[in-house]
Amino acid sequence: MQAIVTENQKLIEVPDGAELIDDVFYVWETRFGLFSTMTKEGRKMLTGGTKDGAVTMTRWHLKCEQDGTLDQHSRVIGDAFVSGKL
Repeated sequence: MQAIVTENQKLIEVPDGAELIDDVFYVWETRFGLFSTMTKEGRKMLTGGTKDGAVTMTRWHLKCEQDGTLDQHSRVIGDAFVSGKL
């Protein structure tokens, strides 16, 4: 891991072999063969089965955050409410 100081003087750890994409986020292969992403500021984003898939979905997610449309693409499928006494 390499340590990088951000513009806000925050220290983040970038995994070995991480590649900077679009000068916005990093992508790297995990020890389980998946691919994870993280913003330059250190915010963990997504994990996917392929590098291309993780990069594409991270770009889309960040675009939706920027546009303010992420809530239009999100929904809650169920809840974890347990009725009765445990």
